[in-house]
Formats: sequence, structure tokens, C-alpha cells
Amino acid sequence: MSKPLFNLPLSVTVLSLSVASSSAYAVSPTQAIEDALNFYHYGKNGAVKFDLNTRWENVNQEEAPLKTANGFTARLRAGLLSPTFYGFQGYAEYEGDLAMVEDYNSTRNGDIGYSTIADPEKSELNQLWISYNGIPDTLIKVGRQRIKFDDDRFIGNVGWRQMETTYDSVLLTHNNQQLFGLVVNAGYIGNVQTFTATTENIEAPFLNVNYKMGDYGNIIGYGYWLDYTEAENYEKSSQTYGLRATCCAKPLESIKISDNFGLVYTAEWGHQSDYGHGKTPYDATRFNIMGGFSAYNVIFQGAMEQLNGSGKDRHFDTPLGTNHAFQGWADLFLVTPNNGIRDVFGTVMVPFQRGDLVLTGVYHDFSDDTGQLDFGDEWDFQLVKKFGKHYSLLAKYAYYNAGDNPAYANATTGLPAPSSDTQKIWLSANINF
Repeated sequence: MSKPLFNLPLSVTVLSLSVASSSAYAVSPTQAIEDALNFYHYGKNGAVKFDLNTRWENVNQEEAPLKTANGFTARLRAGLLSPTFYGFQGYAEYEGDLAMVEDYNSTRNGDIGYSTIADPEKSELNQLWISYNGIPDTLIKVGRQRIKFDDDRFIGNVGWRQMETTYDSVLLTHNNQQLFGLVVNAGYIGNVQTFTATTENIEAPFLNVNYKMGDYGNIIGYGYWLDYTEAENYEKSSQTYGLRATCCAKPLESIKISDNFGLVYTAEWGHQSDYGHGKTPYDATRFNIMGGFSAYNVIFQGAMEQLNGSGKDRHFDTPLGTNHAFQGWADLFLVTPNNGIRDVFGTVMVPFQRGDLVLTGVYHDFSDDTGQLDFGDEWDFQLVKKFGKHYSLLAKYAYYNAGDNPAYANATTGLPAPSSDTQKIWLSANINF
């Protein structure tokens, strides 16, 4: 017996619906990876996280008796975030850096004949913490963790280097949206795992209070009490208090005054003095002032940062900060010179492709804190291209031109030490889920 004719159209219809349904639910490879790395347990989120960063770095110091450094490294971080269970959540993360070309002084490999690239070939437990959010508007996190406050000047993760800085600490964050977005961060750091894979013992309570002033920015008050407990680090101990007002948390943000124009600003003051095991009494001040505007999404900034100094171990320092982001990307002033430093600089940021491609140029003029000693100048350029949320490419260049007066003083004699013209080049690619 022949089949009824209506069965054929019905079969075709069902097949068509099935194909259409499959097409509707088709996802990109990136989305498939993202979905696979996130999981649910009784409706609570957990995730597998990883970050792969490959980088080629070249350092050439023209007048120094050092060989040109070349490093080609690949750093992988892999972590597991648990689902939230009765307010508790945990995270474990391991990181390792592989040096495929290691013609450089990593600070750990003993190759002191080369210029320094501070990316040692190491692996370590980067983060291991547990958090609790069962108190309204409050998160408590205990263990080894990443900490970043404000612009990372005082406490940051040194995220530019391949290995990052993390902290064995207790951190309490209270975010009170009913009180105009007041955010209080308070805690204690017991150990610092540095970006060169070493550990420094410290006793460091801290307080950072951030108050949002509507659409006009934020005002922040902070106190950091750093007491290093190992003899080789005693003089890094300090206590710092400060106030900061700034309009914008992200580089391309501004206070809008019209559809195509906006304003940006930062005004900051800090005071630092000896504390704890620090044996040298001192008082030093920091000023950080920036003003600028945006025009058709292009940002123009003029700024001055000054860290005062009055001799050996008597200068304003930020040993836990992400100092690469300040006073030039060539990293010649990671530690403040004995005579202090004044950095007068201008920045231009130009976004393309709706912000997925950003070109940044910076010019620095360096002197001591009086402006009388010429420490040199520097040109910095950076181009970053993002491909969605998870992929990016970076090209970066820094050229420091040594000034008429040396930037440093010999730690033993206090006499000036020679400085050198320095060029650095970076190319990197990143995948982050």
C-alpha cells in the first residue's frame, strides 16, 4: 500500500524546522569556549579561567656596559572558580612563565651581562582565596589574591609584567549604593608574592575610601602602613596618607559637556614618613595633577607628578605599586631618586574602530623635585587592538634620552651614578577567558 501523499510534506516540514532550529542555536567558536568554561551548580556560577600572554621584548641601553636583551616569553594562568554556596566562594589559580628566548637578566637567572627584563622563568601558586558575601553590601576575601586600588599607584598587581604581584591578605569591601556609592576597602597584608616570584614578609594594614560625586567623579581618601619585617627590606617601610579626586576610572572616559566634548581631571596629594622597621626618619610629599579634555573621542591630557626626596632612604616611594604605568614605560624611575623626581608629561589617546583600536602617545620631561637637575626626557607609544572580549594584540615603544644630570645616586657613596639612553620595544598577543 502506498504511503499517503501528505506524509512527504510533513517530513520535509519537520526536517526544515530542525535545520532552522539548529541554525538559530549555532554559536561562534569563541562563544562555545566561553560557554564550556562557565558552569552552574544549583543556579550558582562557577568557571574555569585562563590567560595566555606571549611577548617579545627588546632592551637596548646605549651607554651601559650591558649586552642588548631579547626575551620571548609565554605566560599561562589557569584558575578554577567555585560556585557560590551559602555565600562562600573559592578560587585557585596557578601561573607559569616559559622563556623560549632568555637572552636577558631576569633578576633570577644570573645573566647580569644583559640588560634587565624582569620576567623570570618560574611557576607558582598565584591566587588561592575564599570569599564570603553573606553580609549585606559586603564582601570578605581571605587568602592569596590580586589587589588593585585606584590607578594602582600604591597597591597594584604589576600587571604589565608576565608574573604578577599578589598578596596573602584579608580584604573587606563594603559597597553602599544607598549612600551615593560609597566603597570602603580595608584589610591587612601579611606577605607579598612579587612579580619576580620572590616573597617579601610585611605587616601592612590599609584603608581606601571611595565616594562617588555624581557625574563629576570620585573623591578618595587612603592610608597605607607598610612595615617590612626582613632586614634587607627595612628601609622600604613607610606610612602614607592621601586624598585623590578624579573624574574617570577608565582611560577613554570623560565628563561630557556636549555630544562631542568632555573634560578629564585628577588632583592628588599624599604625605609619607618613616614607619615600623624603617630606620631612617623622613617626611616626603607627593603631588599628582592632571587636566585635559576630549574632542570627538580623542583625549588630550597635561599632567605633573612630583615625588619629593631629600637624600638616601628619604624619598617618597611606592614599593607595592604598578610603577611601570608611571614616569615612563622605560622603567628608569621605578624607585624614586634621592633628590626626588618631577615628571611633567602630556598624553594623547586616539581611539579607532569604536575603541577596539587605541593609539597612545606620551612625552615626559624629568627633573629632580626642584626642577633644577635635568634627568632627561622620554617618548612612549602604544597601539592596542582588541578582537572582542577575549583577544588582543599590542605593540609598544619607549625611548629615554638621558639628561645632563644623572637620575640616580650611588646607594653606597651617595655620589651620582651614570645614566644611559634606553630603548625598549614590545610585541605581545593575549587570550583571556
